Amino acid sequence: MRKDSGVDGDAQRISQLCWLFFLKIIDDQDQELELMRDGYQSPVPESFQWRAWAADPEGMTGEALLAFINEELFPAMKGLKPTGLPGDRRRVVRDVFEDAYNYMKSGQLLRQVVNKINDIDFNNLSERQHFGDVYETLLNDLQSAGNAGEYYTPRAVTAFMVDRIDPKPGEIIFDPSCGTGGFLTCAMKHMRERYVKRPEDEALMQASFRAVEKKPLPHMLCVTNMLLHGVEDPSFVRHDNTLARPYISWEQKDRVDVILTNPPFGGKEEDGIESNFPQHFRTRETADLFLALFIRLLRKGGVAAIVLPDGSLFGEGVKTRLKEALLEECNLHTIVRLPNSVFKPYASIGTNLLFFEKGEPTKDIWFYEHQVPAGQKAYSMTKPIRFEHFQSCTDWWGGADRKGREEGPQAWKVSIDEVKARGYNLDFKNPHSEEADHGDPAELLAKLDQAEAKTADLREQLQAILAEALAQ
Repeated sequence: MRKDSGVDGDAQRISQLCWLFFLKIIDDQDQELELMRDGYQSPVPESFQWRAWAADPEGMTGEALLAFINEELFPAMKGLKPTGLPGDRRRVVRDVFEDAYNYMKSGQLLRQVVNKINDIDFNNLSERQHFGDVYETLLNDLQSAGNAGEYYTPRAVTAFMVDRIDPKPGEIIFDPSCGTGGFLTCAMKHMRERYVKRPEDEALMQASFRAVEKKPLPHMLCVTNMLLHGVEDPSFVRHDNTLARPYISWEQKDRVDVILTNPPFGGKEEDGIESNFPQHFRTRETADLFLALFIRLLRKGGVAAIVLPDGSLFGEGVKTRLKEALLEECNLHTIVRLPNSVFKPYASIGTNLLFFEKGEPTKDIWFYEHQVPAGQKAYSMTKPIRFEHFQSCTDWWGGADRKGREEGPQAWKVSIDEVKARGYNLDFKNPHSEEADHGDPAELLAKLDQAEAKTADLREQLQAILAEALAQ
């Protein structure tokens, strides 16, 4: 693909690979379903199925292959008419191709790529797991593809959040900004390891996911990721902007049991989006709008684990009103403070994991400061955060009931009264860590005055020298 003049950069290469993988994966799945179910029909018309045009390594190539893909396959996929029946995979195919493009200009190089992909059998479990690792690496490498890094949350962080929330089949799990589907795949893995014992459990689990992704490339990657993880109907992954729907239109029937997400932060929504929200929550800051929505969307007793930047903890104005609403309507029981390097190199701001339950107001908030392992200055691309790094926090957590928590070098508790006294500023520093001694403030100010006086004196001397030089 790097030899092809039409493909420019990693984002286009990944996008190109994605629709090819998608067609191969869905065809492998179709062949399995055709054997298992009477009367099963593929959502892809026969002549466009992978087995029909791609499977023969000596098949179509060159200009004929390019013409077939550009003039026949793409128009057919984009124009698929969904049947409207439950479990209709046609809509999934159409949605994936809606924003897909064939960037490659050489039919010969495209045939070589197709032949490579053709070697993978997605119905072979060991091959699928091996490819799953490759695919995860591809998603991880997405950060180098322009600004695509905003979709990626380190796997260790998603796995820890899912592990603490402990979702179960049948609970409605929602990720309103799902990116490439990291939280969804982590939740699936968690449930399959613990609770999925029968085919009915698997069906119940798959029917309980809800997800939305605004951008075309991560949406396409997410749908492919779902197929790769054995989801038969990934149509629950909608290509849409969750925030574009009026806040008031989210009704009782839309309530969910679990929210697991890393909402985009630092971004601004387009004009007019904030008018979907009540006056006192209006802002163009994406993370704030999502937080307002989470409070509304959780059913009573529902639980959430979300990633938020430090700015959301200490920010004022709309942020203060949001935190007040959160603490009144939900029990914000735990905030895990992460070091700045967790999301490097795509972001180096401090982030926090917030865990809360809807229905009871907050009385106390436990803080836990996650620290970089001993002997390591920071997390990096070569030394990223790993799931086992959260072990000390898991040990401290106190199980499902959070019993027996104790204050220690990394943990402390704050009462709601302390939060209110600080104007809902949640940016509480670890009282057990020794701050660097910066000296006495009065002494520092005196030194600053001396330095400024010296600077003014030097400036006057310089002006005198310049005046003298110009006069000569």
